[in-house]
Amino acid sequence: MRLTLEPLDPTRDLALLHAWVTHPRSVFWGMQDATPEHVHEEYARIADDPHHDALLGRADGDPAFLMERYDPAHSPLAGLPELRPGDVGMHVLVAPTDRPVHGFTAAVVRRVMQECFADPAVRRVVVEPDVRNDRIAALNAAAGFLVARTVDLPDKTAALSFCSRAAFTASALGGAA
Repeated sequence: MRLTLEPLDPTRDLALLHAWVTHPRSVFWGMQDATPEHVHEEYARIADDPHHDALLGRADGDPAFLMERYDPAHSPLAGLPELRPGDVGMHVLVAPTDRPVHGFTAAVVRRVMQECFADPAVRRVVVEPDVRNDRIAALNAAAGFLVARTVDLPDKTAALSFCSRAAFTASALGGAA
């Protein structure tokens, strides 16, 4: 299976994006009640933000996941003492499906991490998933993330986690790349 990434187009991809972020399985994305207009506004804002971007992921050409990449120094994480130069933040959302494919989400996380580390200036990837999201916690651990601590963010209590390039390479997901 070939996983590719391209810039998300908030207008072209709106129907798809709205369906994904409001789906009951996407509860930790925090947009359950968002209208199409709100989703468009949010992703148009991201498209205009020089410190944040959204990418549409495809599996063999079909839309299958969403990746966001951001500068943590220009995010709700700004000012945290754990942040360092060379950090990049990441969010990932796999499209909800009624026909899950075994290993697909792990392959997506691997591809997203490879994309983050494709920039030689990136030293660590930062994530801040909701502490209640056990599924992403397991995937993050498989990718080499270590939880530094919990932090209270405006919309959640998050497990602030970091993954170095070396930790990813040595991880179950990175080593399988």
